[in-house]
Amino acid sequence: MNLITKDAVADVRFTLSWETPEARHTEVYRAPQLNLWRDILPHDIHDGLMGSGAGDSVEMDVTAHLPAYRPSESFTLKRSRFGDTLLGAPRIGRFYPKGLLKDVTGVFPQNISPFRCIHVENGHIQVEFNHPLSKRSAHLVAEVMKVDEKKIERGGTVMDWLETVSEGPGMQARWCGHPTDFFADAPFLRDDEAPDGRFYSKPRFVHHLDAAAIEVIKALYARFLDDGAHVLDLMSSWTSHLPNDFKAGRVSGLGMNIAELEQNTALTDRVIHDLNIDPELPYPSETFDVILCTVSVEYLTQPQSVFDEMARVLKPRGIAVVTFSNRWFPPKAIRIWKHLHEFERMGLVLEYFERSGRFGGLETYSVRGLPRPWDDKYYPQMRYSDPVYAVWGRKLS
Repeated sequence: MNLITKDAVADVRFTLSWETPEARHTEVYRAPQLNLWRDILPHDIHDGLMGSGAGDSVEMDVTAHLPAYRPSESFTLKRSRFGDTLLGAPRIGRFYPKGLLKDVTGVFPQNISPFRCIHVENGHIQVEFNHPLSKRSAHLVAEVMKVDEKKIERGGTVMDWLETVSEGPGMQARWCGHPTDFFADAPFLRDDEAPDGRFYSKPRFVHHLDAAAIEVIKALYARFLDDGAHVLDLMSSWTSHLPNDFKAGRVSGLGMNIAELEQNTALTDRVIHDLNIDPELPYPSETFDVILCTVSVEYLTQPQSVFDEMARVLKPRGIAVVTFSNRWFPPKAIRIWKHLHEFERMGLVLEYFERSGRFGGLETYSVRGLPRPWDDKYYPQMRYSDPVYAVWGRKLS
């Protein structure tokens, strides 16, 4: 068996776990060609990986290795120093590019690093430049997937893997428990406000994610699906991304195109229904064990009503799982979705769950860094698989 040495490279899967009072959070990042001779890791992780092989893992609390909170990085500015945005005024809890700020030392218009708006009052805004995880406790697991002999050492990019894994996580959490203001400035408007039935009248028999991302979603769904379960595939299409060995009691598909639904052999029954016209789900209360919504939540213009309905049709302790990526149909995606950071979108979906008041056990989950399949149409222009983001919660009894 190949073991990790300074003359080897490894494929390592990092899993960063952290919690807030509202939810548990798990971030998975696949690190291909990790090079212990060159790359940067916390010492305990580095030393634990040295000499290990495929299937081995090492873990540690990395709280002390994350950027420390500095009070000087939280400060107040005049509102006039916050530049114009497509979504209007600064909103509490939201993240914005630092380049929007005027006359701040060390900040230039091209700076896209995020900062958080944490208070707005009397013509002033309080901004937070600290890392989103700077006050959080976090745990890191590094699992070795594969080890290869290093063919040649020519120098190259030095990767700080903890910095890479922790870039983005934290942005889905509320600021000090206060709900994030996602709901001002008409966030649910769309570029194309024509009836959705017209847009979806033509079937689209295409995959909206690459094969690796689809397998991630199947594996995630498998965690919640027991044989015999009654499942609602909400905003369904021609495929349901169910695990191959899942034996369903019922799979109901609610979608917008009958040709797509009829192509979906996983479905046991099919309903054409436009949730943006009528968010009421056409099912009796407490019908389903699991609701799945795959790469579609960004099209809902009345999401709160839909999430309330999801809770109604779920059985007690039933689970709703929402997954998405960074690809969508721009004309039909809601306005705010296109202006949020990818991790901030998980925060928006968390707020949908929170505001319903009928879900508990909330969790977020992200998977990034997987290699894109070589036979994908976007390879090699895109080296990495589509990221997968998920939010789920259980209906309260």
